[in-house]
Amino acid sequence: MLSAVLAVVRFVLYLLTVCVFTAAALLLVVALAATLLYPELPQLDSVTYYHPAVPLRVYTADATLIGEFGAEHRALVRIQDIPRQLKLAILAAEDSRFYEHGAIDLRGVLRSAYIDTVGGAARQGASTITMQLARNLFLSHEKTLVRKFAEALLAYKIENSLSKDGILERYVNQIYLGNRAYGFAAAAEVYFNKPLAELTLAQEATLAGLPRGPSRYNPRTHPKAAAQRRAYVLGRMRELGYVDAAQYAAALRESVVTVSAGPHYAVDAEYAAEEARRMMFAQYGEGAYADGYSVYTTLRDADQAAADAAVRGGVLAYDRRHGYRGGEGGIALNGDKSEVLRAAMNALRGLPDVNALEAAVVLRADGASLEAVLRDGRIVHVRQEGLKFAGKTAAPKPGTLIRVQRDGGQWVLAQLPQAQAALVALDPGDGAVLALCGGFDFDSDQFDHATQAYRQPGSSFKPFVYSAALEKGYSPSTLVQDAPLVIPASYPGGPSWAPHNYEDDFLGEITLRQALSESRNVPAARVLQAIGVPYARDYVTRFGFPASQIPPYPTMVLGVGSFTPLQMAAAYAVFANGGFRVQPYLIERVSGPDGKTLYAADPRHAGQDAPRTIDPRNAFLMTNLLEDVARRGTAAAARSLGRKDLAGKTGTTEDFVDAWFDGFNPDQVAVSWIGFDQPHSLGRGETGAHAALPMWEDYMRVALRNAPEQGYSMPAGVVEASIGAQYAPPAKPRVWPDATDYFYVENAPSTAGESPGVEDEAMPASGASSH
Repeated sequence: MLSAVLAVVRFVLYLLTVCVFTAAALLLVVALAATLLYPELPQLDSVTYYHPAVPLRVYTADATLIGEFGAEHRALVRIQDIPRQLKLAILAAEDSRFYEHGAIDLRGVLRSAYIDTVGGAARQGASTITMQLARNLFLSHEKTLVRKFAEALLAYKIENSLSKDGILERYVNQIYLGNRAYGFAAAAEVYFNKPLAELTLAQEATLAGLPRGPSRYNPRTHPKAAAQRRAYVLGRMRELGYVDAAQYAAALRESVVTVSAGPHYAVDAEYAAEEARRMMFAQYGEGAYADGYSVYTTLRDADQAAADAAVRGGVLAYDRRHGYRGGEGGIALNGDKSEVLRAAMNALRGLPDVNALEAAVVLRADGASLEAVLRDGRIVHVRQEGLKFAGKTAAPKPGTLIRVQRDGGQWVLAQLPQAQAALVALDPGDGAVLALCGGFDFDSDQFDHATQAYRQPGSSFKPFVYSAALEKGYSPSTLVQDAPLVIPASYPGGPSWAPHNYEDDFLGEITLRQALSESRNVPAARVLQAIGVPYARDYVTRFGFPASQIPPYPTMVLGVGSFTPLQMAAAYAVFANGGFRVQPYLIERVSGPDGKTLYAADPRHAGQDAPRTIDPRNAFLMTNLLEDVARRGTAAAARSLGRKDLAGKTGTTEDFVDAWFDGFNPDQVAVSWIGFDQPHSLGRGETGAHAALPMWEDYMRVALRNAPEQGYSMPAGVVEASIGAQYAPPAKPRVWPDATDYFYVENAPSTAGESPGVEDEAMPASGASSH
């Protein structure tokens, strides 16, 4: 009996000895491995000096985000700015003892091993937040013993280098949460279009559940799995005492709705954001997309939103005036309801929505209404009023791929427009771009028609020639013959030019004021003929037009050169600001990731350091002439704005290819344009007044809503006087019998004598007409 007991004791001692030696050997192996592996671990510079790839962000002057460019969507947030409830949700989901343990949570490891053993499968993780950070920053996600060991060593290294708050801050900014979102601030924007401070408890719990499986628990693509994970996180928060029963129950009941995929900005300014991106890339190269630059533009939120709405409305209004062109194809609707819907949804996959014009498949149509399915499965109904656009003969039939849009709470039939438009607005005082919309839809056409489209401006170019004429002794009341004119060729075989008016009539002797206000082409050609093309061509460069873009022919007066809307806006700013040349600029300042300003615009200001390019008297008289255009001329519709400080000029090119309106008041210069990318006629009657002016009005109605009316002060050297008999046109219909007008003091009727004459001169030309 004693021998048996001794045998058992000897066996136990043997086992203990084996265990001790085995443990010692294991510890020796671990120590040796740690000694060999530790020096090979990544350096912690990127942890202690944390500089992750942060995308380029572009903002309006009101600090509203309008664009983000970079491979990773990331927004850095400091530990003190992380909402307390979100921190608790993260700790509850990932590492509730984070502030209590070291790099490795031994209690958590034992608990995980027990649960996994009892459960029969590896279901419980034991990675601490520090270990997860080490893995995300430095290591691969391969599931090998060496990698796990290296992760633990690196976690110890991090814990020795940073405080717990420092580790958590980097974790919150670094962890990948799906949909290109790195960090919780970026995820809040991507999934909910909110800053962290505005998240609800339910939304915070949803995000806190993502690190375990960004794809599996994505609330946008897997809402059920995300809801189950959110419930787990909320349950842990309740269990740990982070929330009370009422908060827990309310968060469970809340329906978590994500925003759709793609960028979501409060203000649509993608053309301007892209322009800022191009400028930043030219300056900083690829680093522009990763070094955390913030670009603050000169755009104003309300003005930009108004410009975007005006362009969209103008293009759609034009499109509807020219009728329905039919659907975008069709499919066969065979089988039962589920098969029909499946076929429709498959057909809609390749048709993205375009600026709120949603793709749909007609399921039923009876002439008085139709039923259609959208890409997200919603069924919509278009009633009879919404089908008027198509008429009875062109109404779409079942299976047709169409576009629909919301209009006043009702669905109406629509179509993708073929025309393009642009609107740009400047502060005439310093050239700051206040609004810029370069086209109908950036995703469909990224060509910026406001800054890149060189188009003929038509009659909106005439004011610059008339300005030149004022410097040659003309006044607004100078009489000009509106009568047939042929300008012969100046060389054998060259073309002659016979300008004609839009109305195809002639009024005889009229004043310069009436000629410009009614956009009469023949008097404009006579004025240019009198002052000379070389002089006029040189003079108009004062407005910022390169001489290379101005043709050296008489037709230049009708705007046959090509200019961008931005160039035209800058030129009209010279009139609006009293004669100073200001340079348009879009970027106000650029700051680095630390918030320090790296660049600040230093624009020149009218009346201060901007160069004067035309006489202040000239600017005043031209503004007064252009006010008449908006009061009783081709832009008289602008009176709908109820203001007396508006001035501008319509422009229409030959065969109605381009339509413009260039207008201003002392606060803003705005230019609107509409046409086709491949130039062809907009259609008879689509003049600047009809197609472009309504966009300008829609914009200015918002942009000047809170701006008080301002008059234009008459500068020294200008007098208002009776026009005198030698200036008075004959009294007949459509000839204005003005009694007084403005003059340079040296040209006033009491001292000027006869009106300057207009003599015909022969110059090379090509045919053109404008209005």
